[in-house]
Amino acid sequence: MIKIITIIGARPQIIKAAALSRAIKNKFSNKINEIIVHTGQHYDENMSNVFFSELQIPKPDYNLNVGSAGHGKQTARMIIGIEEILFREKPDFIVLYGDTNSTLAGAIAAAKIHIPVVHIEAGLRSFNKKMPEEINRITCDHASTLLFSPTKTGFNNLVREGFAIKNKSPFTIDNPQIYHCGDVMYDNSLFFSEIAEKKSDIINKLNLKKNKFILVTIHRDNNTDDPIRLNSVFSALNKISSENKITTVLPLHPRTSKLLNKNLSKKLYQEIFKNQYIKIIQPVSFLDMIALEKNAKIIMTDSGGVQKEAYFFEKPCVIIKKLLRIKLQLLPMQMNKKLLIHIIILSKKIN
Repeated sequence: MIKIITIIGARPQIIKAAALSRAIKNKFSNKINEIIVHTGQHYDENMSNVFFSELQIPKPDYNLNVGSAGHGKQTARMIIGIEEILFREKPDFIVLYGDTNSTLAGAIAAAKIHIPVVHIEAGLRSFNKKMPEEINRITCDHASTLLFSPTKTGFNNLVREGFAIKNKSPFTIDNPQIYHCGDVMYDNSLFFSEIAEKKSDIINKLNLKKNKFILVTIHRDNNTDDPIRLNSVFSALNKISSENKITTVLPLHPRTSKLLNKNLSKKLYQEIFKNQYIKIIQPVSFLDMIALEKNAKIIMTDSGGVQKEAYFFEKPCVIIKKLLRIKLQLLPMQMNKKLLIHIIILSKKIN
C-alpha cells in the first residue's frame, strides 16, 4: 500500500484536499493510506476546524498548532514539526497544495531527506517576487518530483523554467514529471454547489436578494497592511454601495478585521459601519461561501481561490490587487452601467 502525507494549513488547502481525500476514500482506500498533517497556520475556528466536518474530510492525524508568526519563525516551526513526522511515518510521497508557508515548509522538509514531493497547482506564476506566495510556489516546484498544473499556462511556465516534457520514469527530484491535469477546485465547486443549495441558509439569514448584491473578500497583506491602499479600497466600496444602493457583503478575514480600526481613517471607519448597504460579517463556511458566490451580482476579491470560483459560476469578477483587472467577458449585458463606472474608479484608485 502506498503511504502519502498530505500537508494542509490554510483554509484553501483544506478545501482542495477534500477532492483528493474523497477520491482516495471512494476509489483507492485499499491502495492508498493518506495521513493528514495540519500545520495550524490558520487557527481560527471559522477558518479551519469547521471545514473538516463540513467537507467530510478526515480529521488530521497530526496538528502542529504553529499559529501566527513572521514568515521565518512560522516556516521554521513547520519544518521542524513536518520533518519529525516524516521520519516517524516514512511516507512514499508528501502531497502539497498551492503556495502558502505550509507548502514551502513541506517541500523543504521532504526534499532535504529525499522524500518525493507531489505539488498540486504547480506552475502558477504572478511574476511578482515581492509576493511571498510567488517565492513559495517557485521553491516548491523546483523541489518537487511530480508536478500537477491546473492550467496549460502553468504547464508552459514549468517548461520555460527548464522542466522537460518527456522525462522517463523513475521520476525523481532531478528527473521530475510535469502534468496538465485540470483544477481540483472545479471538482469541488461542482460537488459542493449541490450540497450548498440544500444546506446553506445564508442568503435568507442575511436577507439577501439573489443577483442583487456584491460579494467582497479582502485579506492580502499588500491590501490590508498599507493604510493608503486599504483606505482606497474601502472608500470605493463605500461609494459603490451607497450611490448604487446595492448591498455589499464582506465576510471579513481575521487579518482584515484586526487592521480596519488601525489603518482606516476615523471618518471612513465610521462611514463604513454606518453604511446601511454594507454588511460586514464573520468568516463563513465553505458551503455558505459557495452560496454567496452563486447568488452574487458581482464578486470583488484579492483571493485566488475566490477568483476561480467566480469563473466557475460565471460571475463577473473584479480582482483587487496591484494591477486590477476586470473580466469583461463575464460581465452580463444588463449590468448596471453606473456600477461599472465605479468599478473603473476603484481600479484607478488602487493603481
